[in-house]
Parts: sequence; C-alpha cells; structure tokens
Amino acid sequence: MTVKAITTGASPSTLDTLALVDLPDAPAPGPGEITVRLRASSLNFHDLAVVTGGIKAPHGRIPMSDGAGEVIAVGDSETCFAVGDMALSLFFPGWQDGRDVPYAAQRMVPGDSTDGFARETVTLPASWFTRAPKDYSAAEAATLTCAGLTAWRALFVDTQTKPGDTVLVQGTGGVSIFALQMAKAAGARVIATSSSGEKLERLRDLGADELINYKETPAWGPAALQMTGGRGVDTVVEVGGPGTLDQSMLAARVGGHIALIGVLTGVAGPVQTALLFSKNLTVQGLTVGSRAQQLDMIAALEVNGIKPVISDTFELADLADAFRHQIANKHFGKIAVAI
Repeated sequence: MTVKAITTGASPSTLDTLALVDLPDAPAPGPGEITVRLRASSLNFHDLAVVTGGIKAPHGRIPMSDGAGEVIAVGDSETCFAVGDMALSLFFPGWQDGRDVPYAAQRMVPGDSTDGFARETVTLPASWFTRAPKDYSAAEAATLTCAGLTAWRALFVDTQTKPGDTVLVQGTGGVSIFALQMAKAAGARVIATSSSGEKLERLRDLGADELINYKETPAWGPAALQMTGGRGVDTVVEVGGPGTLDQSMLAARVGGHIALIGVLTGVAGPVQTALLFSKNLTVQGLTVGSRAQQLDMIAALEVNGIKPVISDTFELADLADAFRHQIANKHFGKIAVAI
C-alpha cells in the first residue's frame, strides 16, 4: 500500500521542484511508537525557507514541521495515546523539557533535519507528539506546533505577561495573531502594527487596543511609546529582525523585554547598542519551545477558549500554491494544508 506525500527537488529546492509522490505506507508501530493518519499541516516561514532552498535539505525531503491527525495504531508499552486520539507534532521532538533547547534536538526538526508531515501517514515515537486541544479540528491543532508555541514562549516562558502589561505585536502573521489573542486573554493591553488599513481593522476586531499603520508612520516606535504615556511597552513580539529592531527598542519601556523570533527584514544589520544598554533591555532570541511548554500552552488555550485564525486552506497536492500565497502576503493568520 502506498500513501501520498510531497518531496523537495534537487538542491537547491524551489517551489517548482516540489513533487507529489507515492511512498510506502508507514510501518506498524514498535514499542513506544504510534502511527498517525495525518489530516493537516500549516505553513511557517521556516517551511518556506526549506522548500525554496534558504535552508538546505536533501533531495527528496518531506517538508512541513507542523502536523496533526488521529492515532490509528499504538505500539507496545505506549500508554499516553489510544487509537482515535488526536496527536499534535513537536517542532523539537528532542526537547522534552527544561529551559534551553538541547544541541542534539536542533538536528531533529521535522521537515528540515528529518522528514516532516507533508504526507498521509507517519510512524514515530509517541514522545514526538502531544495531545491536541479538546474541540480543535486537525487544521486548528496544526497551527500550534510552531506559531502558537512561539507566541506562548515569547509571552509566558521567557517573560511573564500579566494583567495590565502592554504588549506590541507586529503584522498579521501566525505568531503575531496568536500573541495578540494570548496577551488579551492574560489581561494585557495590545498595540498592533500593520501596513494595511483593512488588516488593522481585523486586528481591532480581535481585541487590539491601539493600532499603528507603519507604512504611514515609519517611526512607529516613538508612536507606541507615546501611546503608553511615555512609559513604553513591556514586551515586543519582534518578527521583523534588523529592519524593525530599533523601532522595537524605542517602543519598549526601561527594562522591557523584546522577544526576537523573526528575520523577515533580513538576517543581519546594525543595532543601536547604546539604546539597548541605556534602556536596560532584554532581547531574547527564541525558536519555538519544548514538549512541556506545548502541553502548558494547550491547557491554557482550553481554559481561555482561544481558537486559531485560519486565513486559507490548501490541499496537500497544492502545497506550492499555498507557499506562493504566503509569499504574496495575502493571508491573515495561518495558512492550513488539508491532508
């Protein structure tokens, strides 16, 4: 029996070299393993880098770091999952707990260092998954592995967002939308930026308290500072990188926290180091989180009733078109893939 999967082309991979192929069905699970009938994935910037050659992956790699679906077989000694459960993948399956990602775990990322979830079935150790939130569809669950957990760690692991804090989120991608939803659930005030007036209104509908159009107001850092009465924001969820970091530092309060999670404006650039130390800022680089943190996030989402914002859904066979849609920046929130 065969199953459908997407694989990358010869290095460097491009969207035009992605191929829909038939592969052998996943093997029966061994001790401590489960077999999952995958039903959904979702797109991240990391996945785009893999399929377009920005992250070098071998020819024939199965991409996509996010995956969710039902358990269809359980190996001996596995007690965490039963047949019929919804299982949700991990970005770092080798990072089960602890504050810092182990070095070896950085070489185990699905869709990058190992085959990912752009396929119909998979057999892997049960520890490579968590349960999904109750009442979540597979598509909703699949948005959490990378974007959801990144936002969670930015707000509640590396710092502790609390009622009355002010959080600034940039743009309308998956991490930023999750951060907006989570910050509001925690009782924080949220300042949101975008270059689109239409998207800004949608951010308002999701609960954003203050809006800044950064195309009309390029110096949005001082604008955000003014919105806080000169105190500054407690936490900035920084997705832009070098092109926006200075504005984030200008927006932050003395002793504020900047969660540096993205490089949408490039991978290197000048930094106002004098501003960094004069304001006693913490700039924390982060990449997703651990299995334990994912379980904490899931529990919080269930209590607060937060559901992901899914902008568009594409079929697995149309994965290249899904990435083209992502590149065009037409989405608001997450782009899902139905498997």
